[in-house]
Amino acid sequence: MRPLLPTISTLPLFDVAASRRIEARALRHSPDLMARAGLAIAKLALVLRRGDGPIWIICGPGNNGGDGRIAARRLAQHGVAVHMSHEGPSSPSLVIDALLGLGLNRAPAAHMQATMAAMQACAAPILAVDLPSGLLGDTGQPAGERAMRADHTLTLLTLKPGLFTGEGRAHCGRIWFDDLDVAPDETPTVDLLGRAPRPHRSVTGHKGSHGQVLVVGGAPGMQGAAQLAARAALACGAGRVYLDLLGRPAGDPADQGRAELMRGTCEEVPQAVGVIGCGAGSAIAAALPSLLQLPRVVIDADALNAIAVDQVLQSLVRSRRPGTTLLTPHPLEAARMLGRTTADVQADRLRAAQELAARLNCCVVLKGSGSVIASAGQRPAICASGGPALATAGSGDVLSGWLGGLWAQQPTSDAHGVACAGVDAHGRAGEANGVLRAGDLIERLAAQR
Repeated sequence: MRPLLPTISTLPLFDVAASRRIEARALRHSPDLMARAGLAIAKLALVLRRGDGPIWIICGPGNNGGDGRIAARRLAQHGVAVHMSHEGPSSPSLVIDALLGLGLNRAPAAHMQATMAAMQACAAPILAVDLPSGLLGDTGQPAGERAMRADHTLTLLTLKPGLFTGEGRAHCGRIWFDDLDVAPDETPTVDLLGRAPRPHRSVTGHKGSHGQVLVVGGAPGMQGAAQLAARAALACGAGRVYLDLLGRPAGDPADQGRAELMRGTCEEVPQAVGVIGCGAGSAIAAALPSLLQLPRVVIDADALNAIAVDQVLQSLVRSRRPGTTLLTPHPLEAARMLGRTTADVQADRLRAAQELAARLNCCVVLKGSGSVIASAGQRPAICASGGPALATAGSGDVLSGWLGGLWAQQPTSDAHGVACAGVDAHGRAGEANGVLRAGDLIERLAAQR
């Protein structure tokens, strides 16, 4: 058993259907599996309890409840007072939520909702078994009006996607994992990203060997977005970074605060990685047919909105060579491109990202808590790094520029690999207290090793 985050290496995630199959086979081959699960819960409960009051354990009818009952016996054998009822004791030292777990496939019944409300109102810390009750394991969304908000979640046997995306992180608290000494015997559904190395820089390298990035955007009044993206690409290590600031005279400096940045256009640097759309406004629509001739492109913000309403632009995106197009929408932008509501996208973030990737033959980074990386024909990934400090103006522009800078240095990499590495680095740099300004985020990214 170990705390899971931050991740070091990439880990496999299994959806509910796969987790059930793995569990069923493991139970057939290991009759003591539930005993091991109950012991793991009891051990963690002893560490997490606060005070000397009884541990309140709420057990449901399925395997999740069975694990909770075994944990109760183990705790009692250890001399700990245990209260097993849907009505809580006074001053419990810990609440163990073993009510629903993986077995949930619809909104909890009214009597279960009442029990969940009582657990949530209790002043003691809450340990959820496998999943907080009411949370869907595939999507990270509540099945009904309520899902438990645990302080800790001990997930058993397999890791589930819903722990890490949607509302999962907000409901799970600190996530612990025990594989119960069972190696999953099928292909993962999703990858959970681990730390990726920065691009190798040869001792004989020079600026010409680290690629070029062209940032196109920055319409009047929004030039800061494009400049942030360009600064991020520069900090990442791209050899040359150019800015095409829409509506600004070509003779003006690219960025008075960064003399290293140059002005340029796609005609002047036709082999650059394009970072297109940051603060671009409506003018980007007319420029997109030419920009989509660049060999590799990262498309964000206003460029996404232009593509969403133009069938010709969508066709141009679809016709690009696979692995050369990377889209970075937030949920509203993804919803526009799919012709849905933001709520529909958030209800199943994995499905939405995969559908958009298949529709446009590209790699999609669906931003948000538990950003999803999806590409046609590849296993999707979820990024568990990051936090609320990234919810600030310009952080998405920084991500787009950083992705462009990574790609410039790795010309043989496809969009999916670049997206996984860049999104995780961006998230780790954003793990800070309070609010992180976008300019400071660039410096934190540059300082990572």
